[in-house]
Amino acid sequence: MSASILIVEDEARLADILEDYLRREGYRTERAKDGGRALELWRALQPDLILLDLMLPVLDGLEVARRVRAESAVPIIMLTARDDEVDKLLGLGLGADDYVVKPYSPREVVARVKAVLRRVRGSVLAPEVYRAGGLEVDLAAFEVRCDGKPVDLTTSETRLLALLAKEPGRVRTRPELLAVTGDADSYADERTVDAHVKNIRRKLGAFGERIETVRGVGYKLVDSA
Repeated sequence: MSASILIVEDEARLADILEDYLRREGYRTERAKDGGRALELWRALQPDLILLDLMLPVLDGLEVARRVRAESAVPIIMLTARDDEVDKLLGLGLGADDYVVKPYSPREVVARVKAVLRRVRGSVLAPEVYRAGGLEVDLAAFEVRCDGKPVDLTTSETRLLALLAKEPGRVRTRPELLAVTGDADSYADERTVDAHVKNIRRKLGAFGERIETVRGVGYKLVDSA
């Protein structure tokens, strides 16, 4: 099963290059161009590794790393523009697993990614099949089954349902659900989530009633009727 990489880089050209090289190696990627969006995607997607630039709008890479490290041991490779930033990183003890100084070779970054993931390969092999009652969401294959029967969902709907099924009973906010669908960089707003949920409920039939609305917050999936 391929690992998922969250690329946090505000320079679109660099992000494009990194994404291209990583996908050639079989990794799945998601992208954020500012620190706030990075935190949203990290919480929603739970990637296997974060490539994190230091100089970012909204929240800089140091603050993103602090917040992630307060809750998670996900591997982080920092992308820095100057050698003195490396000293700052080490001095702050933020727990970055590695760092690469710009300008860097994309091949070098891919090699660092492989090395870090080998060290934490247990997390890379974590299953991506979520089950709740008679529902099964295979996020790696983008397949959904309800009581053993396949359900035809779009990619965005599958991602949204997977997040709900990952922790049944946990309320997911509309911004969280919007982030995971991949629609948030378009003109979508939180009403897009409501439209997705409506479609999912319809396609799941009676099981769809288990996706409950939490007024003013978002949605949750309950295990049993």
